[in-house]
Amino acid sequence: MHGLIFRTIEAFVTDGFGSERWENALALAGLQGTSFEAMFQYDDAYLPKVLDGCAVSLSRTKSSILEDIGTYLITRQNYASIRRLMRFGGDTFVELLLSLDDLPGRTRLAVSGLDLPQITVREHTPMTFTIYCKPGPKGFGHVLVGLLRAMADDYGALVVVEHQGTEDGCEIINITVIDTCFAEDRGFSLATTATGGAL
Repeated sequence: MHGLIFRTIEAFVTDGFGSERWENALALAGLQGTSFEAMFQYDDAYLPKVLDGCAVSLSRTKSSILEDIGTYLITRQNYASIRRLMRFGGDTFVELLLSLDDLPGRTRLAVSGLDLPQITVREHTPMTFTIYCKPGPKGFGHVLVGLLRAMADDYGALVVVEHQGTEDGCEIINITVIDTCFAEDRGFSLATTATGGAL
């Protein structure tokens, strides 16, 4: 499994809760060391151990941690490239949803070796959608829920995003778009600031 996944979990915990909580999570997971290398590959079995350790260390459910990681990836300036990657999906939140099938491919172009689960989007009406994620790391659907809630805010849309659980190894997410112009769109530019973040 790509080290960037573990490094992201590490950054989320240390930024929000402190390095001691992260070190405690690794100790609870039975893993040596205090950090992961972003470009290394690690045993897939590490992920559930790390998430179990984080859940105990932070006294939270794994699903809530994963959803907050998804939000963290969009809202933190040091991850501005992920927001830009998502905004390439379209000029509106609905266009973004309809482009999610291509997200794993766009991600591989940006980060070699980072494989996301296959994403399939079904449009039931112009305002209701179901997303299917498979196969891949268990819990990715919760990360996607956090990502999409944050991106809805970014586009100024009012939406309901709900994780419906897993069926036959496939995570299912239902989305209802209530208002596409609920708030002001934060905008998007290909230009970057001096620090490398999106304008």
